Amino acid sequence: MAENNPDLHGNAPDKADGALVLIDVINAFDFPGGEQLLQFALPMAERIAALKRRARAAGVPVVYVNDNFGRWRSDFRSQVDHCLEADSLGRPVVEMLMPEEVDYFVIKPKHSGFFATSLGTLLEYLRTKTVILTGVTADICVLFTANDAYMRDYNLIVPRDCVASISEEENEHALRQMEKILKADVSPSSELDLKILGVSTEHGARPRA
Repeated sequence: MAENNPDLHGNAPDKADGALVLIDVINAFDFPGGEQLLQFALPMAERIAALKRRARAAGVPVVYVNDNFGRWRSDFRSQVDHCLEADSLGRPVVEMLMPEEVDYFVIKPKHSGFFATSLGTLLEYLRTKTVILTGVTADICVLFTANDAYMRDYNLIVPRDCVASISEEENEHALRQMEKILKADVSPSSELDLKILGVSTEHGARPRA
């Protein structure tokens, strides 16, 4: 990152060693297997919401990384509105995980949050060293994103209770792969001490009220 342009044109004020990433949680679940996935996503969303509150209090920035689900003419807000419609299966999940004005968002075209997106640039400007990956599904988009994070030398945390897949077996298999191969910490979110994740005070990050 060029030192003479450290703030991404004023649009990335946070400077923190850790970032909480929510993958594909703004989701209508309107695809084959969506109802089956939803039964695991609902309790997951409750735990992500609790983790997000803790992250915000600790000054850890939150980044939504989301598919556009084929709606290339829509923006992130349109995707949120679509998933909040009365007939959306994913509405309860989205209501628990509504993005806030202080949150960041990245639209991804493929499985990995890094592929053809601005995520790497954003994390660079945030001076992030550790990424906490949450969301759906552990065996596809979370796994692909985790692999790319590992290849970029980020410290990797994937709280096992904050990811979901279409079955418990596939979820556990993906977590074992990320722990063994990608050296991810897969401890439950309740065991994460955000204060020791290196949230940076030297860069000027401050906890938010």
